[in-house]
Amino acid sequence: MTSPAAIRPASTILLLRDGASGLEVFMVVRHHQIDFASGALVFPGGSLDPEDAALAADAVHCAAVAGLGDAARAFRVAAIRETFEECGVLLARPRGSNALVDGARCARLVAGAAARTFADMLADEDLVLALDLLTPYAHWITPPVVPKRFDTHFFLAAAPADQLAMHDGGESVDSVWINPGHALRQQEAGNYTIIFPTRLNLKMLDESAGVAQAMNAARARTIVTVLPELTKLGDERALRIPLEAGYGGDVFPTGADKV
Repeated sequence: MTSPAAIRPASTILLLRDGASGLEVFMVVRHHQIDFASGALVFPGGSLDPEDAALAADAVHCAAVAGLGDAARAFRVAAIRETFEECGVLLARPRGSNALVDGARCARLVAGAAARTFADMLADEDLVLALDLLTPYAHWITPPVVPKRFDTHFFLAAAPADQLAMHDGGESVDSVWINPGHALRQQEAGNYTIIFPTRLNLKMLDESAGVAQAMNAARARTIVTVLPELTKLGDERALRIPLEAGYGGDVFPTGADKV
């Protein structure tokens, strides 16, 4: 019997704004040659790097967040790093400032990102990661039957108004600001591939009319870890998750969904 794949710690960020269609979230389309969720519409994110843990323990370059240990801080560091690398958005402040890096400076940092590590950039530019601006939203663990597994923490963050979010052209080949409900309708119409965790998180996000409401709802909700289990719903394949996780049910048909 083959042992389950090792679980990789990962972070995902739901970057939010109030748009013309109401609440909008930034999403990217994964490259078709990527070995996880290829071609799918996803929230930006990725695995934790060793550098993330080192930065999490560095009080000089991370804003203090009450009650968080280094392990929890590392997930937030990874979320901010991935947002910068995949989207060109930097949730960091110049030291001594309450404001985030402005759009012009962020664009300059994006243009030179390949020349140095993320940690070196923070040190060279004297920036402090805004860990306090991330709101925990969900926690999912990939089932043992899946060959590539993640222990993923999802966070909400309001997008800086003067920074331009974009896809990186490598891991992601397209990007869009989209209303959560519209994304789900586009998936139902066959225009987007959206994997199971993303679909349920979009569905929960669609319960909020704007950024402030989404943030308040997330702060008020107890985060329950979701480890989907294969089951049956009538004659259909289905996935069972904890009812207490807040997704409006505990058994969901999968169809051709990936988990």
